[in-house]
Amino acid sequence: MPWPSIWPFTSSTTPEKPKDERSILEDLPKGRDWNHTLTAFDWDHYKQPSIIIPSLALTVTTLFMVHLYKKYLRRIPSSEYIRPGFFRRRSLFGTVTRVGDGDNFRLFHTPGGRLAGWGWTWRKVPSDKKELSTKTIHVRLAGIDAPELAHFGRPSQPYGKEALEFLTGYILHRRVRAYIYRRDQYERVVGTVFVRKWGIKHDVGLEMLKRGLATVYEAKYGSEFGEFEQKYREAETDARARKVGMWATPGIMERLMGGTAGEKPLESPRAYKKRMEELEREKGMPIGIKPAKPSK
Repeated sequence: MPWPSIWPFTSSTTPEKPKDERSILEDLPKGRDWNHTLTAFDWDHYKQPSIIIPSLALTVTTLFMVHLYKKYLRRIPSSEYIRPGFFRRRSLFGTVTRVGDGDNFRLFHTPGGRLAGWGWTWRKVPSDKKELSTKTIHVRLAGIDAPELAHFGRPSQPYGKEALEFLTGYILHRRVRAYIYRRDQYERVVGTVFVRKWGIKHDVGLEMLKRGLATVYEAKYGSEFGEFEQKYREAETDARARKVGMWATPGIMERLMGGTAGEKPLESPRAYKKRMEELEREKGMPIGIKPAKPSK
């Protein structure tokens, strides 16, 4: 028989008997059973900082990557997919796949450039014409107007071929960046385009003006220059003074053959288009539409 404890703070050293299953079940709150206890979900585990902090970091990182992709890395296949908020705020970086004439071309959008894998073996710009027809953006050079080529039954202008050849050699199959302003009536995006040559950035439209292969855009409606209008006008004035490209004087052979006797003043691309529209209107022809071939 153990001696009674007279000190109230003395703990008993008598070991407790292990509880059996019945006593454990009796200690459980009413409404619960043994199986419920074994399968109960411990939510307190997810309230610990070691769980909360990594989860928040993963969520924020995922949302940031999705935002980054949508804003900077998502490819735009054609001009129809460009949202209005994109204009005058963002630029398009891509590879020129085709040059239509002296002031417009087709661009395959490659967001992120080489850093995003474009140009590497696993991510190349398509070369098939059918595939490119629906996956490229039609770009119109802002602020300039190049001499017209023969199309839609209209004759070509002097230096139209030279303008096309220069633009083709200058940007075809090269990476360019276009700062776009708006979409025109032909679903082309109008923008100022830059290309790098030996690490130096060149304004494509400005280079054409310097060489006398384009004029400053003269139409009152739809003209876009960004912040380069003054620079463009100065470049055209300088090309006129130097008599280069379309501003050149007749050569020796032309003068010997009387080329200067009845020489007509230079017709700008804008004046040419206006004259062609008046002729087509007089003839009752659809303006700017290719005439149908006569039936045999």
